[in-house]
Amino acid sequence: MPRENSFTDSDRRSLTPDLEDEFMSSLSPAPRSASPADVEPSLLSNGSSQKPAPPNRFRACVRKVISMHRTTTVLSSFSLVGAEPGVDPRKQSAYLHYAHIRERCEIQITDYSTVRSSFGKMDNERFLQMFNDERSSERESWVKVRWINVCGISWDVMSALALKYDLHPLALEDVLHKSGHTRSKTDYYSQHLFIYVLSHTLASSSSSPNSYTPEDEDPPRSSSPGPMTPGDYHKEYFKENDVHAEAEAEDRTMYGGSAPATWRLGSAIRNRRSAKTDMESAARAKEDGLTSLTSATRKESASRKRREKAQMTLTDLKKAGRVNVCIHPISIFLLRDGTVISVMPSNFIDFTGPIMARLRQPDTGLRASADPSLLVQSLLDLIVDSAIEVVDAFHEKILQLEYDVLMKPDMKVVSRLHILSGDLMLHKRTLGPLKTVIYGLRRYDEDRCAALLSPAEKEIQEQRREKVKGFMSHKSKIYLADVHDHMEYILTSMDMFAGIAENLINYTFNMKSHEMNVVMRRLTLATIIFLPLTLLTGYFGMNFEFMWSIKTHSDLFFWKIAIPVMAFVIPLFMWSDLKGAAHYAEKRWAARKSMMTIKGKLA
Repeated sequence: MPRENSFTDSDRRSLTPDLEDEFMSSLSPAPRSASPADVEPSLLSNGSSQKPAPPNRFRACVRKVISMHRTTTVLSSFSLVGAEPGVDPRKQSAYLHYAHIRERCEIQITDYSTVRSSFGKMDNERFLQMFNDERSSERESWVKVRWINVCGISWDVMSALALKYDLHPLALEDVLHKSGHTRSKTDYYSQHLFIYVLSHTLASSSSSPNSYTPEDEDPPRSSSPGPMTPGDYHKEYFKENDVHAEAEAEDRTMYGGSAPATWRLGSAIRNRRSAKTDMESAARAKEDGLTSLTSATRKESASRKRREKAQMTLTDLKKAGRVNVCIHPISIFLLRDGTVISVMPSNFIDFTGPIMARLRQPDTGLRASADPSLLVQSLLDLIVDSAIEVVDAFHEKILQLEYDVLMKPDMKVVSRLHILSGDLMLHKRTLGPLKTVIYGLRRYDEDRCAALLSPAEKEIQEQRREKVKGFMSHKSKIYLADVHDHMEYILTSMDMFAGIAENLINYTFNMKSHEMNVVMRRLTLATIIFLPLTLLTGYFGMNFEFMWSIKTHSDLFFWKIAIPVMAFVIPLFMWSDLKGAAHYAEKRWAARKSMMTIKGKLA
C-alpha cells in the first residue's frame, strides 16, 4: 500500500514506494539489462502490444528513477555517522559511495627476478581484462617480484586489486580518499603491509606541465580527510552525465551480464527477516535524527565554504615569492608473496622512472636481490630524494631573501620571510611522520608482525622455535638507515631555515628601529643646538617700549650672549656623547699606534 503522503499516478500506484518494498526488490536478482526497444513493451499498463501514451511512459520512467534515487539515498544517509569503517568492494554500499571515482589510469606491471624481467603498460580496460583471465593474471614460475604501479585512482581498478589480493578495507579507504590523512603512516595487517606517504615535489619538476587542473595550481598545504567527488577527477575519461550508465555497462561486461551476488545488499549475509528488521530500525533512527542531522550538515557546509574562501584569499596573497610545492599521497602495499602495489596520482607517470631504469639493468642491487621489501625501500628513498629537492629550493630562496635583507631591509622582504617561515613549519609537520615511518620499519617491523599473530599461531611458532618473519628484509633495513639519515638532514635543514627566517625578520625590525633612533638623535641634536638661539630670539623679539638691549646695542650684542650660552648648553646636554667620542678616539689611536709598532718590528 502506498504511504499517506506519497505521490501516486492515475492508477493509484505509489511513485515513492516504502523502504520495505525497495529493500525486498533489491534482494531479488538484478534483471538483465535490456535495450530501449525491449523496455518499452514492459511499460504497458494493460499488457497489450500497443505503446503507452507519452504521459504514461514519462511517468513510468520517473517512477523508476525515483526508486533508484531513494535506494541510494537510504544507503548513503547512514554511511557517514556510525557506519562500518573501511571500504569492502564486495558490498553494494561501497559500490554506491565510490563507484563515481573514475579516472583514466596508467598501470605499469613489472615482473622481475635475478635472471629475467618484463615490463608492461596498460589502461583500465586492459588491466581488468587481464585480471578476469586467470591464466594471464597468474605469475610465471621465474617471477620473484611483481610490481603493480597504478598512476591514477579509479574504483574499477582499486576494487579489482582489492578482490584479487584481499586488500584490507581500512587500507582501501585510505587510498580512495583524495585528501586522506595529513600525515604519513604505516599499518600492519595479516595479509599485507600498508604504507601511506605524503610526497613533496616541486611543481616545476612534475612530469607534465598540463597535468594539474586549475584548482591544483597552488595546492593546499593541508586539508581534512574527505571522500572523493566527481569533480576531483579528470572528466575526459567519463562524461559527467554518463557516469552511472557506463559504470553499469562495465559491471555487466566484467561480471558476465549481471552484478555479482555478493554486491547485492544482504545476500549471503542475513535472511530477509533480519534484513527487514534492520531497515525498519534504520528508518526509525533516520526519522528521529533527520532534523538535527540536516541542520548540522548545513552548518558544516557553510563553515567549510567560509574556510575555503579564506584559504583561496590567502593563497592569492601568498603567491609572490613562494616555493611552489605539491603534496600528493602515495600508497604502497607489500604482500607476502612478493607483490608490491603502489598507487600514485595520475601526474606521477614519470616519477618512478629511475627505479624502472634500475630494474632494466641486471647488475643493480635492486635487480640482483629480487627482494620486494628492497623495492619498497627504493620507493621511499625516491620520495625522500624529492623532498631533498624541495629543501634545496627553500635553501636557494632563503639565500636570496638574506641578500635582500642585508642590502636594504624592506617590509616586502619581511612579508616573504613570514610566508616562507609558515611554509617551512607546515612542511616540517607533514614530513616529520615520514621519519617515524622509516624508523618504525627498521626497528619495530618484526615486533608488529608478532603482535598480529593469534595465541594459537604464537604457540605453534614457539613449538617449532621459528622466529617471527617481518615484511622488511635485513638488507632493506640497512638501506633504510641511509633513508633515515636523509630525513634527519631534511628536518634539521628546515629547522635551520625557519630559524634563519625568524632571525632575518628580527634583524629587519632591529634595523628599522635603529634607523628611527638615528633620526630621533639628529632631531634631538638640532633641538639642543637651536635651543639657546630660540630662547634669545624670543627675548629680543619682545615688543616693549623701552628695551635697553635693543635701543642702545646692535645685533652684535645678541651674539655676545648667544655664543657663551651655546658653549655652555651644548656640552651640558651632550657630555656623555662627548665622553664616548673621546673614548672611541683614544682606542683608535691606541690601535693605530700598536699597528705602527708591529710594522716597525717586521721592517
